[in-house]
Amino acid sequence: MGDVIVLETARLRLRPLTLADVDLWVALHADERVNRYTGSYTRQAALDRLAGIEMQWSTRGHGLFAVELKESGEFLGRGGLFYWQPFDEVEAGWTLRPEAWGHGYATEAARAFLDWGFETLDVPYVIAMIRPGNTPSVKVAERLGFSVRRQDALFDEPVTVYALDRPAGR
Repeated sequence: MGDVIVLETARLRLRPLTLADVDLWVALHADERVNRYTGSYTRQAALDRLAGIEMQWSTRGHGLFAVELKESGEFLGRGGLFYWQPFDEVEAGWTLRPEAWGHGYATEAARAFLDWGFETLDVPYVIAMIRPGNTPSVKVAERLGFSVRRQDALFDEPVTVYALDRPAGR
């Protein structure tokens, strides 16, 4: 994967997801509070998804991170910047274990990878695709400065596409 990008915040460590994270991925998405918006994964489907994430890291220089507590290394979830070929856009996404909800971790992680992304990537904006009813993700997006751009569909499911324009001077 070349140079491994690791981002750190006051409380979090973000490192690229790899195939070795398959069990963490499956467990994260096994919780019905999580998978009602993201779907669940078999082990093989998770391996396929993680292979795609590794490929994106190696070919595009960005992808999804494992979000961990810096102090303990505990896995909280995933988040990062993912390029969607059908849209020709880069999406900021975040998915955390329910036990990690309500602590500001999603916002903290997203702020870190968005700042890094706007410094690193030549994109005019980043999107966030959020399924109807996912109010906590909408709140995270709004705290980060995203606003509604359009209605669309991802995997035949409706999504509201939020966008965050590149900050001036970046």
